[in-house]
This record gives sequence, structure tokens and C-alpha cells, in this order.
Amino acid sequence: MKQVFNHILPVDDAGYYGKFGGAYIPEILHRSVEQLKKAFFRYAADDDFNNEYHQLLRDYVGRPSPLYRADRLSNKYGTNIYLKREDLNHTGAHKINNAIGSVLLAKRMGKTRIIAETGAGQHGVATATVCALMNLDCTVYMGATDISRQQPNVQRMKMLGANVVPVHSGNKTLKDATNEAIRDWCCHPDSFYVIGSTVGPHPYPEMVAYFQSVISEEIKKQLFEHEGRENPDYVIACIGGGSNAAGAFYHFIGNQEVKLIAAEAAGKGVDTDMTAATMYAGREGIIHGSRTMVMQTPDSQIVEPYSVSAGLDYPGIGPLHAFLATSGRSEVIPVTDDEALNAAFLLTRIEGIIPALESAHALGVLDKKKFNPDDIVVINLSGRGDKDMHTYMSYIDEYANK
Repeated sequence: MKQVFNHILPVDDAGYYGKFGGAYIPEILHRSVEQLKKAFFRYAADDDFNNEYHQLLRDYVGRPSPLYRADRLSNKYGTNIYLKREDLNHTGAHKINNAIGSVLLAKRMGKTRIIAETGAGQHGVATATVCALMNLDCTVYMGATDISRQQPNVQRMKMLGANVVPVHSGNKTLKDATNEAIRDWCCHPDSFYVIGSTVGPHPYPEMVAYFQSVISEEIKKQLFEHEGRENPDYVIACIGGGSNAAGAFYHFIGNQEVKLIAAEAAGKGVDTDMTAATMYAGREGIIHGSRTMVMQTPDSQIVEPYSVSAGLDYPGIGPLHAFLATSGRSEVIPVTDDEALNAAFLLTRIEGIIPALESAHALGVLDKKKFNPDDIVVINLSGRGDKDMHTYMSYIDEYANK
């Protein structure tokens, strides 16, 4: 039985979240994007597609990921803290949720060549993993700076059979990798572009959020098992483009009693030129196919972002998150490198969990926000720290014993 796709997100038919979103694309991609839109809304409401998707999430990815009550962390901050353990997924992050859904969709559309971009490497690994599983050609664009600091993930992608293309333009990070992936797509419009976050032209922000919505769906069920209630008081997640946050927020957006907190990467500080805090340092603009908040100069040139985290140094933000923040539905808290590193080493020492640097920014909110003793706070631990060990080791003498 087929159903009509249910738009849970506050988005219209043209892909706008308020004034943010849309599809600002070159003419050569118009047909590809329209085909994708029709295919997504068709298959997202198709029982056979969803059954295959959820079967793979269960049997291949290992979902549901646990919702873990962090007792020692809770005691330290005087509240009730749960960690949504996306770090325990196959490939080590939330990215596999979207990669499976997107590549399944590509196969339904008859596509045989997949392209992707990656920053921290987790989306690249996830996409390469699913392409290996489904016998599809995979090309991943990655900034040269990120390649040097995320070598374990580069090696994993190559072992999985992906063609990893280094990008040497700009800051050699995520923005530049995305630029090159879009250029490839323009030259090969019959390829399927698997975007790793809730960015890009419509329907990508809604599509990626839909494939990640399994996170909040599970949180509701698991929290009921733990606490006898489905809704926490707070959900906290890091944002770059914002896919893990979109997934963690998804089923709570319509419930005003659940407070949504997005942690963005402040780098060396929001008042410095070494930051990726888009909501604080940006203004309205267009980047990679959608209208959103963008870090840019007065003459609309993109400002190079900076963060110790390879997955958060993006000069934009997904249009959903721009809308949630400017409408007051979410609170955006900037977290510096120093605050994220402190949070990462703390979690490691008192809970035995090494988080990804991206996730450490969400943990950094705990030192910047006061919670009540009876609050239930869910933090989306979007990835594990294996990929960041080289960075962590360079800071261990400074942070480990703080």
C-alpha cells in the first residue's frame, strides 16, 4: 500500500523554510533536480522502499543505536543527560543513515555513478560503504587540508573502492570539496549526487532530514522506556550543515515544550576571523543551491571558515536550521575549539567514550547552559573519535588533565 509523503518539516512545495531554502541551480542541473524531487517524494511514501531502508538500518547498520544515560556526566552537571549513540553505527557516525537512503533511491532511479563530498570523512566513508554494498561506482571529493587530518577515513574510502579526489582550491576543506562535487555533477548530470548534509537545492535539505529522522523517532521510543515519557526537555546537537541535528530535532520540532539547542563551531571565537559560527558571523545569501545564512564579505564573497573540527568548518548552514534559529524555535550556542576539546577529554575520562570532534561541540554546551535537576537532556553523539585521534593526540598534554 502506498501512502502520501507527510511533510513534517516547516517547508513549502518550493523547498522554502520561511525565506530560506529553494533551488538556485544552473540550467544544466534542472532536469536532474526535478527527477530527484519526483523520485524522492514517490519512494518516501512507498512501503517497499521504506521496508528495505529500515531492514538495512537494522541488519546492516545495527540500529536502533542506544540511548545511554551518562550517570557520571549527569552527576557532574546536576541534571539527567542521555547520549544518543550514533557513534555506534556501522562506519561510526550518523552519516550512514542518509547514505543508505540516498543510494537506495539512486538505484531505484537507475543511476550507476555516485558522487559525494566530505569534510571529516564520515559521509565519504558512509557513501563508499553503501556503494561497495550495492556495486556502484563512487567518487568522493575531499579538501586537501581535510585529507591530511583525516587519514584513517581516507584509507577506509580507498579500501572500499572509492575514488578519493583531493581538492586544492580555497581553504582546501568542506566548502571547496562541495564546489568540486557540484562541478562534477554539472559535467555529468546523470550521476547521482549524495549530499552529506541538510544543504543544497530542494529537495536535498528535506530528503536528508527525512533519512536522518530515524534518530528522533528512536529517541522518543527509547526515552519512554527509560523515563516513561517520549519527550525530553532539551535536545542538543552540533551543526555545520546540520544533518545530525535535523535528525535529532525532526520529531520534536512541532512540540514547543522540547527546547532545541544547536552548537556551532566558534573556532578561536565568534569575534575573530578564525570561526565557523555562521549564525553569529553570517548574513543572508546563497550557497550551494539554497538561500540561507552565509559567512561572506560585504561584496558577497564567501569567507573561509575555521574550526578544529573538519566536519563543522562550513561557511553556511542548512536552510532548516537558519529558519529554526531566526524564528526562535532553536537556540544556537557557539562553542570554541578550546571548549569542544575540554568536553571531549572530559567525556573520555568519566564515561569511557571518545567522541568525534563534531560531537564534542554539542557536549560543550553543558558548560554554557544551566539545566535544572529534573531536566532530561538528550545530546546527539553524532560520531566516534577514531578519525580524530591524530588531532586529539596533539592536544593531549594540554587538555587531558584539566
